[in-house]
Amino acid sequence: MDLNVLIVDDDERLYELLAQYFAENGVIAKRAATGPLGLKAIESGEAFDAVLLDIMLPGLDGLSLLKRVREKSQIPVIMLTAKGDETDRVVGLELGADDYLAKPFSPRELLARLRAVLRRTQVDPNKEQLTVGSMSFDVAARSVQKDGRAVELTGLEFDLLLALARRAGRVVPRINLLELAGRNDVSVSDRTVDVHVSHIRKKLGDDDAVLLKTVRGVGYVLTRE
Repeated sequence: MDLNVLIVDDDERLYELLAQYFAENGVIAKRAATGPLGLKAIESGEAFDAVLLDIMLPGLDGLSLLKRVREKSQIPVIMLTAKGDETDRVVGLELGADDYLAKPFSPRELLARLRAVLRRTQVDPNKEQLTVGSMSFDVAARSVQKDGRAVELTGLEFDLLLALARRAGRVVPRINLLELAGRNDVSVSDRTVDVHVSHIRKKLGDDDAVLLKTVRGVGYVLTRE
């Protein structure tokens, strides 16, 4: 499966160089040229495997963007910068960056570091325990509890809810939900996904859609509360 990474950098030539090299090595790269555009892309719900983030950005610098991202997500982030200042490196790592690479660098080195970060941050699904508000997930047992009581879900319902829980607080586009749930084996329409989400709400006792909200025309968001 191809990796999907977001490059937040205003250097177009660097992006084109990286995008071409990455494409030859199974990595799909998308670009945001400013800090605000980078934040918008990350919050869009698209399933990026990692973010390559420049420090010197127009609109919103990389360190400020990283701080905003870490308030909502643990997506792997590698900081990129032309500066050799140790302070930038230390601050970036303290804010939650997973690695740091100073320019100029080779695409080969960056790809090696990207893969190393993903290996370190990859969650073993057999050990994953996840809590979102009053819900707790045991991924290995494929079970979920709400307020300490078991919620009986079908296999597909569990996968859909888990995909939303892993992105709690972020809008997940309807068209991407099955893929993010790892259920490309299921061929259903958008309307059928809506029906499954409706069933999940009923089983969670969320008839008023306070916990699992619909964002009209986009998708769904599972609140953190």
